[in-house]
Amino acid sequence: MGALEKMSQTYGKDVKFLMVYIREAHPTDGWQVRANEREGILIAQPKTLEERLEAAQQMCTKLDIRIPGVIDGMDNKINDAYNAWPDRLYLVGKNGRIAYKGGLGPRGFDPDGLEQAIQRELGQE
Repeated sequence: MGALEKMSQTYGKDVKFLMVYIREAHPTDGWQVRANEREGILIAQPKTLEERLEAAQQMCTKLDIRIPGVIDGMDNKINDAYNAWPDRLYLVGKNGRIAYKGGLGPRGFDPDGLEQAIQRELGQE
C-alpha cells in the first residue's frame, strides 16, 4: 500500500484514488492463511453490509490506509464487474475506459506500470 499511498499524494489533485473493499479473501470461516493468523487478521466472511463495513474499517486501521474507501454491496456487483478478487488495481480513464489493469494481487501490482498509465492519462509522458 505504500507505493499506492505515495502515488495518491503525488497525483491526488488530478486523479481520484478510491479503494473498494470487496468480499473477504481469507476469512476465518473459509480459506484462512497462516500469515493472517500470525498477524492477527481474523475476520469471518461478512454476512451483512454492516459486517462488511466493520471489516473494511478494521483493515484500513490495521494497514494505516488513508486512501478513501467504499464497500462493495452484498451482491458483489463491483467484484463481479471488475474481476476484483482477491484484489486488483484499475485506472479508469477520463473517457470511462480502463486505462490500466493490474494483475491478480497482491503480487500483481506494478507501481511503475500504474504510474506510467497515470502519466499517459494526464498527458505527462
